[in-house]
Amino acid sequence: MDKWWKKAVFYEIYMPSFCDGNGDGIGDFAGITSKLDYLSNLGINGIWLTPFYQSPKVDNGYDISDYYSVDPDYGTMADFEQFLSEAHRRNMKVIVDIVLNHTSSEHRWFQESRSSKDHPKRDWYIWKDPVDGKEPNNWESFMGGSAWKFDKTTGQYYYHGFAEEQVDLNWANPEVKQAMFDVMKFWLDKGVDGFRLDVINHLKVKENYPDNPFDQETNKQIHLFDMDQEGILEIIKEVSAFVHAYPDKFLVGEVGSEDLTVLKEYCGTNKLDVVFQFNLGSIPTLDVANIYKQLTDMESEYGDDQIPTLFFGSHDMSRFISRFAIEDYEEEVAKLLATLMLTAKGVPFIYYGDEIGMRDLVIDDISKMKDVQGVIAYQLAITAGKNETEALAEANLNGRDSSRSPMQWASTKHFGFSEVEPWISVPDNDVTVENQLENPESMLSFYRKLIELRKEIRALSVGNYQQLQEENNLLMYERSDEDSTVNVYLNFSHQNRKVSLDDNSNILLSSRRSSILSEQELEILPYEAIIVENRR
Repeated sequence: MDKWWKKAVFYEIYMPSFCDGNGDGIGDFAGITSKLDYLSNLGINGIWLTPFYQSPKVDNGYDISDYYSVDPDYGTMADFEQFLSEAHRRNMKVIVDIVLNHTSSEHRWFQESRSSKDHPKRDWYIWKDPVDGKEPNNWESFMGGSAWKFDKTTGQYYYHGFAEEQVDLNWANPEVKQAMFDVMKFWLDKGVDGFRLDVINHLKVKENYPDNPFDQETNKQIHLFDMDQEGILEIIKEVSAFVHAYPDKFLVGEVGSEDLTVLKEYCGTNKLDVVFQFNLGSIPTLDVANIYKQLTDMESEYGDDQIPTLFFGSHDMSRFISRFAIEDYEEEVAKLLATLMLTAKGVPFIYYGDEIGMRDLVIDDISKMKDVQGVIAYQLAITAGKNETEALAEANLNGRDSSRSPMQWASTKHFGFSEVEPWISVPDNDVTVENQLENPESMLSFYRKLIELRKEIRALSVGNYQQLQEENNLLMYERSDEDSTVNVYLNFSHQNRKVSLDDNSNILLSSRRSSILSEQELEILPYEAIIVENRR
C-alpha cells in the first residue's frame, strides 16, 4: 500500500502571513482555521506550518525560546488544537517545522548555560576560549559575518551557525539529544503527522574546530567542517526510528545543499522520508536544460526507496513567477512550472500564494525590512563602503521578505488578510483569490484542475517514468502504472512545437487553452503545458 505522503499535495503556510484571525496584523491559527475550506477546495491534503512556538522572532520563529508553547502572536495551544482537529476532519495531514539544530539565545537552556562555566547546562551549547584574543577559528555564519559571539559573562565565545541569537546546540551531549526527542514526543502526542526538520545537516561540527578553507576564485568560505559532519546520519536514523514508531508519520528534511550526492545521503529507508530538492527548486533562471538535467540526475541517482520533492517556491526564496518572469508570458511560465511540479515524479510542495501568482515584494526602505538575513546584508554592504541604494539592493537580493508578504485574499486595503496594517509591507497589484475564484482561466482554477487530475490519475502521483527527454526546449515525460499512461509536454520556448500523438490519445488539460481536439499532429504553443492520457 502506498504511503499517504507519496500521493499528497503539500501546502506551505508561512505562519505570520497567511490570515489574521484576531485583528492584530499578524497571521494566526484562528485565521488558518477559517481558510481550511479554501485549502480543501484547492485539493490540498498536506499542510506544512512554519514555526509557531514561543520566539523573539529574530529569524521569524526559527529562533525558538520555548518548544512547548504557542507564540501569543499565533494564538493559544487551544487554537492550535482546534486547527489540527479541523484539518484532520477535512482529511488534511499537518506537518510542523521544528528546529533541532539551535535555540534562541533567550531560551532558558542558553540563559542557564551562559551563566557560569560550571553550570550543568554549560555543555548543552558549544563554548570555546579565545585564540590569541580572537575567535576560536575562521568559521563564518551562514547569514554573514563570524559564527562566533564573545560572551563577557564567562569570557568565552559561543558558536552560532546562523544569527547570533540562534545558538547551536551541542549534539555531542546525550542530554541535548534526549531533550529534543522529548520535544518531538510532545508534538507527536498532540497528533501532528510529522516534521519538517530545519537545517538538519548542520546538527554537528568538526570537534577539533579547524579553519574552513576559502575558494580563491569566488573568495567565499567553503563550509567544510561546519555542516554534513560525521555522526549526523546516525542521529537522523535515530530520529527516523523514533518518529516512525508512531504510525503514518512523515519526515522531510531541509538539507542546505544543492548537491544531489549530498542530498541523497539523508533520505530513504530508515532515514528521512524525503529531503527538499534544492538542486531543482532553487534554480535562479528558467533553464530547461538544467531542469531536465536535475530530473534525470534524480532519476538515475536515487534508489528505489528514495523519491524527490518538487517545489519552486518557499519562505527562503523569491516567488518563482517573479524569478522566472519572461516578458508577455509571466503567467504562462508560472502555469508551466506548476504543471511540472504537480505531474513529475516526486512529492509536490506549493508555497502559499503561488497558486494565485503572487509576486515578489520589494522593500523600498531598510526600516521596513523584516528579515534578519536582509538586514545583515545591508549592514555588511554599508560597512564595505556601498551607498544607501546599493546597500538596499543587496538587502533585497539576499533578504527573504520578497516571498513573505500577506496572502492576497480580496481586493481590499490589506488584501483581506487583516483589517489593520499587516506586520510586513504589501505589494502593489490586484492579484487576489477573490478575482480568480470564479474565473475558469485563472491561475487558481488551473491549480485546482491540476491537483484534481493528479488525484484522479494514479500514474501522476506514483507512476514511474517510461520516458524522460528534452529536445528543442520541449520537455516531455511519460509516466505509467498498471492502470494508465500519461504524457506531459512542456514547451519552454517562444516557438510552437509539434508532437505526434497516438490514435488512442486523449488530451486532458492545457495550460493555455480551454479545450483542444486530439489530433495526430499537435501544435504546442509557446510556454504551454499539455497533459495527454493514452487509453489502454
